[in-house]
Amino acid sequence: MAQITLDGIRHCYAGSPTHEDDWALKNMDMIWEDGGAYALLGSSGCGKTTLLNIISGLLTPTEGRVLFGDKNVTSLAPDARHIAQVFQFPVVYDTMTVYDNLAFPLRNRGLDTAAVDQRVREIADMIDLTSALKHRASGLTADGKQKISLGRGLVRSDVNAILFDEPLTVIDPHLKWQLRSKLKEMHQRVGATMIYVTHDQTEALTFADKVVVMHGGRVVQSGTPVELFDTPAHTFVGHFIGSPGMNVLPAAVEDGQVVTCGAIVGTSAGPAADRVDGQVTVGVRPEHVSFAETGIPVNITGVADTGRFRIVDTRHKDQLIKVLVDDDASLPSDQAHVTFLAERTHVYVDDWRQVWQGGTV
Repeated sequence: MAQITLDGIRHCYAGSPTHEDDWALKNMDMIWEDGGAYALLGSSGCGKTTLLNIISGLLTPTEGRVLFGDKNVTSLAPDARHIAQVFQFPVVYDTMTVYDNLAFPLRNRGLDTAAVDQRVREIADMIDLTSALKHRASGLTADGKQKISLGRGLVRSDVNAILFDEPLTVIDPHLKWQLRSKLKEMHQRVGATMIYVTHDQTEALTFADKVVVMHGGRVVQSGTPVELFDTPAHTFVGHFIGSPGMNVLPAAVEDGQVVTCGAIVGTSAGPAADRVDGQVTVGVRPEHVSFAETGIPVNITGVADTGRFRIVDTRHKDQLIKVLVDDDASLPSDQAHVTFLAERTHVYVDDWRQVWQGGTV
């Protein structure tokens, strides 16, 4: 296992990039700590798989270096990097038994029979495949085959990292939670560096100790699930994390105060800067919006009952503001007012969170 460092990485699939938008991956510097559990989270086309393939060696970056520990591996092939990779669709040898599928990477490296047997049975126990070891892989369901893929990624003890590229896509929804929990358990037992690519925030937040959110070919925030939820560094993070996502409202700075929907609001940014260049918005999660006697006047336009709480759609003119209330809470009439929790209301300029003097970091 090794610390993975991305140093000045950029990648372009076109021959000669002439514009910033030509780069599939923008300039990226990042350190993945040895033994960490990471998730790469973002919508389709944001660069997640490109970045994963650069780490694994399936793709050579246009610019920059990849280091495992102190060793520059940028030009090394995947097999020379000692990487295990689990793909979106199961890759198994159908004519082999489950045992032989799991044993295959170890036999290729010349381990003796006793060592192979011990490791295969240990991994099979972790992924609940012990009873199927003698069965041919062709007879397994899709989730059973994906368990084999996961097991082959874990069976080697000499890997620098295990990379997962949306490994639960083909799994039935009711089994996804079980496999996510199993992956988390296996990380704790094996201790290998794991990087998990997904567009599903639930998968990312339940698996990873640190989530790396990508948007438009760049990392917009890297942090714990709590950090991403409480203090989104970019409006995309606020939209993408949470269900429902953060309310993002047009705003302005007037006489040193932040104004949105015609009302002055307190924010985590602190006293406003004397001069603000760029598009100003405020972001506040529905959990931190409340009905009140005074505040921003709104009309209630819809209510969705999720069981434990209700999502209330309100509108100030043409601006949608979502409010989360307890399932048993009473709602005001169609016309109401809402207020925002100041310390959870963030200011963004050109989509990036601002902290001015005296603000909350």
